[in-house]
Amino acid sequence: MSDGPTRARPLPTVVRYAKARVSVTRGPNVGLVHESAGVPIRIGTAPENDIVLADDTVSRRHADLEPTPLGMRVRDVASTNGILLGGVRLKDAFVPGDFQIALGETWIAVNWLQETVGRLQVAIDRFGDVRGKSPRMRELFADLDRIAATDVSLLIEGETGTGKDLVAEAIHGESSRAGGPFVVFDCGAVSPTVIESELFGHERGAFTGAQAQHAGLFEQADGGTLFLDEIGELPLELQPKLLRVLEKREVRRVGGRGTVSVDVRILAATNRNLQAEIEKGAFRQDLYFRLAQAHVTVPALRDRMEDLELLVEHFLAHERPPKPITDVAPHIWDMFRAHRWPGNVRELKNAVQRLAITPERPIQGGVISDEAKGRVAEVTQWVVGDSVVPLRIARRQAGDDFERTYLDQLLQRTDGNVTRAAALAEVSRQMMQKLMRKHGLGEGR
Repeated sequence: MSDGPTRARPLPTVVRYAKARVSVTRGPNVGLVHESAGVPIRIGTAPENDIVLADDTVSRRHADLEPTPLGMRVRDVASTNGILLGGVRLKDAFVPGDFQIALGETWIAVNWLQETVGRLQVAIDRFGDVRGKSPRMRELFADLDRIAATDVSLLIEGETGTGKDLVAEAIHGESSRAGGPFVVFDCGAVSPTVIESELFGHERGAFTGAQAQHAGLFEQADGGTLFLDEIGELPLELQPKLLRVLEKREVRRVGGRGTVSVDVRILAATNRNLQAEIEKGAFRQDLYFRLAQAHVTVPALRDRMEDLELLVEHFLAHERPPKPITDVAPHIWDMFRAHRWPGNVRELKNAVQRLAITPERPIQGGVISDEAKGRVAEVTQWVVGDSVVPLRIARRQAGDDFERTYLDQLLQRTDGNVTRAAALAEVSRQMMQKLMRKHGLGEGR
């Protein structure tokens, strides 16, 4: 215990953002309106977008609109028909004032409103093991700090690889339940036939193979926190049972007659747009409201590129042996800053680890110019002179490379059909989709 003066914790500040209204003025979704303040807006036909369009001339991930002090930043993400402003095609541009753009046959109007929205930002650059100094992350940390002090259920949304699991672990560590268990369950990695038994437990003889009584994860997490990862993958038929447990705070084991009381805080995460899933009938609205008593979104890495150097420095410091950030060559920084990072922070971490193995190609699918290749030493072995790649990194890298190559070949064989690919690989469709998201291969069909 320190005898010195107590360190004053920096107080959060309020930052105000101008509000923008984005509306569809022509196309199948004419009349659709979305308002945002300081938060990027994703537009496309995929359900995870903020503005979901039903226009076959619009791509799944067509455009991003990002409010900035210089105006609205308009970025073409991965479109076929591009973004037109007054007949000029935009790739990445700052557009001041009000304007209208064309995405295929859909027209989008952007209008700045007089209204502003204030958000709290903390003066720290980490919360638990989550790191960031960008405004988006400082706002997230302010929200997490307030949420951790409560016992409400929390829904964490964000793309694959953004660090939703780290957010959940940090919330538990900063809560009054930190001394209790932190139990993790991945709803997308377990066969639907055994999810009920895993969550709620079972009695001996409840089904074939149930040779002993089994306490489910709710009971194992009693007094602590249960983190339900990929909650959007939970089968629809099990959602009422989960809702009942959340409301009653008691579980009935499979094959059991009585109930067991549990004291558990629920944290859930998803990379899906659950509101869109609700509209499709794939997710119960009442369960959503129960899970989302508090709600946060972890931003994609491309939306907080100010954090790039901080994250790279952090990952390098945890290498064995640790490496200084000065080891990263200028052309590597150029590649990192130009990359879209579909796998987010997880992909960046893998890229930093890959620098020791294949410095000429740290990003999967990335291309370095011949001039840049001449500035790095090509590494074709795990052991080169006195340099030895740690086994854990080499094994993980080899596994990641194998998975991506395997998925590429499999999806080419099935013309992108995920169901057929899953059948050929002898895994569930949910597992196939999870692997595709991990490697930035999209949702498939």
